[in-house]
Amino acid sequence: MGGACVAAPFLSSVAERAVQAQVLVPPKRLIVMYTDYGCITNRFFPVKSHGPLSAADLQGTTLAPLAPYVDKLLLPRGIRAMNEWTAKLSRGQGNDMHTQMSSSFFTCQPVTPNSDEPFSFNQTTRFAPMPVGPSLDHVMAKQVSPDGLPLCLKLASGGENAQSAISWSAAQKRYPAVNLNRVFTLLTGLGQVGPLTPDAYQAARGKSLIDLVRNDLNTLQRFDMSRSDRNKLEAWKQLLDETTRAVGPASCSADGAAVLGVSQANVSAALKSEPNGDLLTTRVTDSLDSADIHANVAVLAALCNLNPVIFLRFPANYVFRGLGINQDSHNLSHRLDNAGLTGKCLPGALEMLLKIDDYYARKFAHLVGLLNDIDEADAKLLDHTATVWFQGQSDGLAHNLNNLPIVHAGSAGGYFKTGWSVNVDDGSPNLSTGNSEFYCADGTATDMANGVEQRTGTDPTLANAPINKYYCNLMNALGVKAGTDGFPLAGGSAEVTHFGMYDKTEDFIHGGTNPPTIHDPGEFKALRA
Repeated sequence: MGGACVAAPFLSSVAERAVQAQVLVPPKRLIVMYTDYGCITNRFFPVKSHGPLSAADLQGTTLAPLAPYVDKLLLPRGIRAMNEWTAKLSRGQGNDMHTQMSSSFFTCQPVTPNSDEPFSFNQTTRFAPMPVGPSLDHVMAKQVSPDGLPLCLKLASGGENAQSAISWSAAQKRYPAVNLNRVFTLLTGLGQVGPLTPDAYQAARGKSLIDLVRNDLNTLQRFDMSRSDRNKLEAWKQLLDETTRAVGPASCSADGAAVLGVSQANVSAALKSEPNGDLLTTRVTDSLDSADIHANVAVLAALCNLNPVIFLRFPANYVFRGLGINQDSHNLSHRLDNAGLTGKCLPGALEMLLKIDDYYARKFAHLVGLLNDIDEADAKLLDHTATVWFQGQSDGLAHNLNNLPIVHAGSAGGYFKTGWSVNVDDGSPNLSTGNSEFYCADGTATDMANGVEQRTGTDPTLANAPINKYYCNLMNALGVKAGTDGFPLAGGSAEVTHFGMYDKTEDFIHGGTNPPTIHDPGEFKALRA
């Protein structure tokens, strides 16, 4: 029966071409790397905010490790994320600068219950509120992922609360990350949790479909048929063999995973920390640390088509002892030894923050480089992927969400422009790089840091193009469809032009009391190829 089913279309050359086209066109994917607390913006951004990029433009910046891939980079400049916390309740809700920001970052929805008291420590309204709608990863996965869910990997151990969670499957419903070891099992088992059938096991090891039903096909060939049909059967067998091997199922085996350093031993090592070290920078092999192993698993998941929506979430409140840093990353972002908003500068705070920025940039470069090393059809895996490094805010002391640092790599099958920095706000080539060194630049404790004033951030009148539009770009690139109102809708047929409740951060004030409004619908056309 298997052989007959495989051979059934052999009488139709139209079916042959359809199957070949379906198998050989690579899928499009989204891989997100998310980090917290922003960066030292005036060291992060290239001076050029609009125009073609060269490797020289990245030299001397945090993004220097990405210079080898500059032709495949896209730097969307001038974008603002939603729901910014301010001391005077001028641009968002008054819950908590991290709670409302992380909950709104990928949802563009306010959080509930609301607070209008920015300095209140009421536990119910400061740390517990959750968004009133799902996040981007779930909206996309509902239409393009096999089971309607994204693949979310969280690096490092520990729980995740409303103050740091970014993935929400529905209103006020936090979505947990998947254990790294479970993903490894899924991949090396060809995406199945339970026992594999003998045929499925052989397919997972790279045996083609034609091999699995060869006896049935040989029986079929003994039937009395015309020479023309016999020739067509041979041609169909050859086509089937070529196209099933073109998918590369051998990569989804233990042997294929090992090529990427994704062995059971390395995965187990990546889930353990070393004494006096830290999990992220723990060396698993001579060339890979724990963070790299997580990235490699994400790449393997993309290569094996386990899921087209993949999120890598780096931990919040982290101590990078492996980088010689003994301060919590959250405290450091405030230039202090605590999580307060004002105080004497921690000596060397900026230097330590630059070390962390450099580490993240190198991890993203590792991810991009690996995707760019893997052949897929007539291009690279990176070329069929939108790989994006998002940071939860711009400057960690100002907690500002305008002038957001976003790094995008890969054209997603030719959808996005690459090799460019694109200022989607006003198109100018000299957009501000921010003021992150306004405080604490001398590296001593003689200076005072003040996050309430937001002077380390970017002027709030600049770089305010809504992030909602970029999300529309990503959804349209992966084939997400919308209803007649432009909002994502399973079964829709229109282009996505709307996402979230608001696209203006001021509308978030008081938490959802303003009518839902998207002031600037559509995607950023300037980001299109």
